[in-house]
Amino acid sequence: MPRYDYYCESNQQVVEVIHSIQEKLQTWGEVCQRAGCEPGDVPPETPVSRIITTPPMANTPVGNSGLKDLGFTKLVKRDDGVYENVTRSGTEKKYMKAGDMASMPHFHKKLSD
Repeated sequence: MPRYDYYCESNQQVVEVIHSIQEKLQTWGEVCQRAGCEPGDVPPETPVSRIITTPPMANTPVGNSGLKDLGFTKLVKRDDGVYENVTRSGTEKKYMKAGDMASMPHFHKKLSD
């Protein structure tokens, strides 16, 4: 389910709630009920507006070591049929050559059901 931020002008608060994309919350009471919090001194019928925020990690760059820590493999083309494995680990070869199965990254060690 998507997460949405709602802003209440009356109390200057932003509350994050989870609901389906078709659902539209319009009052502070609806937002508080969905978020599981008390409305406080603000009347439940107070209007709220949904604000647009960036999704988490959408703009966070990750370097090669970050990709490696997350279990990704990054291959950088160096020549025709030659790729450098910049996220290699353990006994993986630094360069992967097309057609050379021994130089392939160890996907079987990184992937599981």
